[in-house]
Amino acid sequence: MWPFGKGATLAEKGERFAARHLQRRGFVILERNVRLGRYEIDIIAQDKDTIAFVEVKTRRDTTLATPEENVTAEKRRHIRRAAHHYIERRDDPGQYYRFDIVAVTIPEEGKPSATLFRDAFPDE
Repeated sequence: MWPFGKGATLAEKGERFAARHLQRRGFVILERNVRLGRYEIDIIAQDKDTIAFVEVKTRRDTTLATPEENVTAEKRRHIRRAAHHYIERRDDPGQYYRFDIVAVTIPEEGKPSATLFRDAFPDE
């Protein structure tokens, strides 16, 4: 199994795995665990000409629900508010932005997996 680091929580392991997953797909990780206003964004990454605000959801198994199903409407609102703080700070009107989800499964036995959902919650 991939070395996650001793004593790391499931969420921390998932975020590390998600960051590597994104990097393997050509993303450049700009920031991780960024607090913007009252909310946090797990990963902010550059994907070609687009800034992706990435929510990472990690589970041991998907029996009850998949990780991406746990990004609630309230969570999406929080991510949007945090993203607006980031966008205001950058003051770059020509920049493209989107919201992605990386669903990570780290089973007790076997290999972890990640699935990227690009533009996971466009204008709602």
